[in-house]
Amino acid sequence: MLKKIGLTFQIAAVFIGTIVGAGLASGQEITQFFTTYGYKSFLGIIICCILYIVTGYIVAHLSIKYKLNSYNDLIALVSPGFLGKVTDIVTGMFLISSSAIILAGSGALIHQYFRLNKWIGIFVMSTISLIVLFRDTKGLIEINSVIVPTLTIVIVTLFILYIFFYENMSFAYVKTVPYHKNHWVFSSFLYSSFNILSSTGVIVPLTKEIPNKKYIFTGITLGSIGLTILSLIINLLLLLNIPYIFEYEIPLLYVANRFGRLIQIMLLVIIWLEMFSTEVSDIFSVSKTLEQTFKISYKVGCILILAIAIPISQVGFVNLITFLYPAFGLISFIFIIQCIIFYIKDR
Repeated sequence: MLKKIGLTFQIAAVFIGTIVGAGLASGQEITQFFTTYGYKSFLGIIICCILYIVTGYIVAHLSIKYKLNSYNDLIALVSPGFLGKVTDIVTGMFLISSSAIILAGSGALIHQYFRLNKWIGIFVMSTISLIVLFRDTKGLIEINSVIVPTLTIVIVTLFILYIFFYENMSFAYVKTVPYHKNHWVFSSFLYSSFNILSSTGVIVPLTKEIPNKKYIFTGITLGSIGLTILSLIINLLLLLNIPYIFEYEIPLLYVANRFGRLIQIMLLVIIWLEMFSTEVSDIFSVSKTLEQTFKISYKVGCILILAIAIPISQVGFVNLITFLYPAFGLISFIFIIQCIIFYIKDR
């Protein structure tokens, strides 16, 4: 019984760790997709939770029923035409680019806060990622089983400190905070679709290792609820610090600033760990697809993806990302609709 509960929590941790990333842990993603919409952003986060659970179940169900091995198989099943090929290519490009960005970010973080050469940060991230990746699915589960609880502890600690030391901790005050954007519903759908397609690269291979829909679905549901609670807390903390958060690349670092250097350092460690978690998830997803599509050994695929990502991390790829992120968000949204339609017809 305890083993089954532990397995469910591990699946939940992998789901959370795959989606969180450095963007959410730093507060930047929540700021852009939710906080700027004011108090209605809380409803947007709840919508995301519902979509995570519904589409997570559909992805798990289809993966187990059709014995899928990678996100490439899922795309081919749900969207077999031209759009599916475009989705597959853009997803692969996005995951590799994301991996490169994280390597660059790791180098920048090490250089900015420890005054070390950026290549040290890139080398450390690459080496540790390979060690974990070579453990295959076990490595993915192990790191998230440590990182996700650590993230939760830090965010909840920050929240508790705000409860005790912040005077305007009330929904009435939050409603008075000015919002900067409209169309919060579309932003919620775009954000959730974006994350769901990214997470399929991990969910689909997991169903091969754990071909039990009950465990997978329970883990995804638990992970969705946990992720929603974390997002709601981060969103509240950010709303309470408008407009100052807009001046920082890492908004949560400003939020933590009033509670001393120790909390800041803990947050920086968490951001690096979440970068690491996302790096492993991205390379894992693409390597599994290479193994399935081109019969390239999984371990060779991991090395190959890193070999491609390291040079890209040194290039000015701003224009590439400017195109890829919106394109990936839109394609993800269309793909999720296709998944739901396919599932309904399949039933």
